[in-house]
Amino acid sequence: MFKTIMVPTDGSEFASRAEDVAIYLAKKLHAKVLAVYVIDEKLIYPYEVLEDEGKSILKNVGKKGEEQGVKIKEVLVVGHPAHDLARIATNENADLIVIGTHGKTELEKLLMGSVAKSTLNSAKIPVLLVK
Repeated sequence: MFKTIMVPTDGSEFASRAEDVAIYLAKKLHAKVLAVYVIDEKLIYPYEVLEDEGKSILKNVGKKGEEQGVKIKEVLVVGHPAHDLARIATNENADLIVIGTHGKTELEKLLMGSVAKSTLNSAKIPVLLVK
């Protein structure tokens, strides 16, 4: 049924929970996990800092998957998280999106909430929200 489970991540507690759920489901369903980190094109930090952060976060997801015997494909893109996740899911043939409901800080909690909501509204595949 599910061959590819996509999990967007930002390294936050809620994203980590979503990663764990995605990996658990992938193991049970013999699926792979597509771990996605979107560098927000509107952020003013130096690109290299954001890229390094994204790579580090994705590497941690990869380690979690390896520990559970689940294949992880890591995707790092520049874009707009609230608008690009559904497109990425379609392009990568994901069957399910598992996403945390909040981000890292109070502002990011608001933003990630809007990312989760936007993904829920725009995705053409099932979306599992993780608190």
